[in-house]
Amino acid sequence: MRAGRVAGTHHEGGDGARQPRVDVAELVHTRTHHPEAIAEAALRRARRPLLNENGRLMIVAADHPARGALGVGDRKLAMANRADLLERLCLALSRPGVDGVLATADILDDLLLLGALDHKVVMGSMNRGGLQGASFELDDRFTGHRPEDIQRLGFDAGKLLLRIDYDDPGSLTTLESTARAIDAMAAHRLPVFVEPFISRRGPDGRVRNDLSAEAVTKSIAIASGLGGSSAYTWLKVPVTDNPDDMAQVMETSTLPAVLLGGDIGDSPEEQVAAYEKWRGALQLPTVRGLVVGRSLLYPADGDVAAAVDTAVGLL
Repeated sequence: MRAGRVAGTHHEGGDGARQPRVDVAELVHTRTHHPEAIAEAALRRARRPLLNENGRLMIVAADHPARGALGVGDRKLAMANRADLLERLCLALSRPGVDGVLATADILDDLLLLGALDHKVVMGSMNRGGLQGASFELDDRFTGHRPEDIQRLGFDAGKLLLRIDYDDPGSLTTLESTARAIDAMAAHRLPVFVEPFISRRGPDGRVRNDLSAEAVTKSIAIASGLGGSSAYTWLKVPVTDNPDDMAQVMETSTLPAVLLGGDIGDSPEEQVAAYEKWRGALQLPTVRGLVVGRSLLYPADGDVAAAVDTAVGLL
């Protein structure tokens, strides 16, 4: 049986880092003829604790495509080339200090076949129903990993998005389904990273997240109280519009938290400003690390290795 693998050819990153070429034909052959190889690779995967000795987490996120969110900056389909995305992920995961990856089943299955997840934290993305730009975007149902899937595959944690619109009665359903997912993850003794926002639709119909200190404080308070136990709940939070507010905002809960990277812009000035915001917030007692996706995988200068290494350096 042929297993999917990273091909032997490479191309150079900006610092000379060797970026592997993904053999799509191998992946397709394995998926076609031996779909059971994915579960077998999951069982063979060498695991590690969620936190290493330094107590910090550096996670690369790639769960955007399943929401139809393929754009990076002004590149609307930047994440649409799956082989390219997998190559970038494999390079990011190979860099020192990167602890793991957050993604949906299709991407994690590919990474399992490529052998890229040994000794890495693997986080399954649980709700991807709120497609970007859809009329039902805030009805973000659980269409991804279930708690039983995460346990069966030997993954290490799950992640869910919780956007609350005070003007949308459907947010009550979202809160209830989120609470039940937290309960199920706690029953399996699996960490779940909850990413809460207070959101609203603008006059143009687009959903926007409120990053004011008051809104982020409320979202943290609401998320922390969901479910019958918070023992396995982590928070995944954005840095507020004014980074100086973060110390007070993070006093809202004793739950461990990681920072959400988000879109940091394309200019060098915007990127430096984002890194400085992260650096400051990482000093707070409840903040244990970073979860960053597009800004590391698709940096403006194209140097994935350097972007990842810079983020790791902040920890």
